[in-house]
Amino acid sequence: MSFNLLSHPLVNTRLAKLRQVSTTSKEFREGIHDLSIMLGYEASRDLEEIAVHGQSPISAFTGSVVKPRVGLTPILRAGLGMSDGLLTLFPEAPVYHLGIFREKVTLQPVEYYSKLPASPPVDLVFLLDPLIATGGTAIAALNMITDWGIPVNKIKLLCILASKSGLDNVLSSFPGIEIWAAAVDPNLTPDGLISPGLGDTGDRLNNTVKEY
Repeated sequence: MSFNLLSHPLVNTRLAKLRQVSTTSKEFREGIHDLSIMLGYEASRDLEEIAVHGQSPISAFTGSVVKPRVGLTPILRAGLGMSDGLLTLFPEAPVYHLGIFREKVTLQPVEYYSKLPASPPVDLVFLLDPLIATGGTAIAALNMITDWGIPVNKIKLLCILASKSGLDNVLSSFPGIEIWAAAVDPNLTPDGLISPGLGDTGDRLNNTVKEY
């Protein structure tokens, strides 16, 4: 399936905590971390494995390891909140940062930084973006990654929360993209914020917001 929605009581509990305006930055970071692990775990179910042979304290054994070389691509700055969770699952994965911000008047994405090397040394990319609001930032990042040389069917886009319209925009622009989300909200405000949403995840992660 192109779109996958997590459905689990523990996911819902953490998401409800994230939505609360009273949740502290520490609690918010912990919730994003936990949900990122859950998203990464579910999104990894179909990864190809290869056999390995070894010796346990008791006897020889045959096990398996993940075959594809996985890279993590967080979108600055909020995507950094998801990186540690994915590194828990893929501790050897390289992390390639992409800097994209949404211009406040036009709501259009502006690219300002890329840490992608000249050619991809990985087979599969997990694109990390906590919120898909209008979808513009995710689409810009997907254009950067596919232009880099990773086919769309080798990209998994992980988000904590998406708007219905933003999700539709991403799937329309990249029909083959695989998206995993903890929840989908129905509305966007005139300023392009998801409602009810989580607020500004970058500010809440970094404790740089004074009030809502």
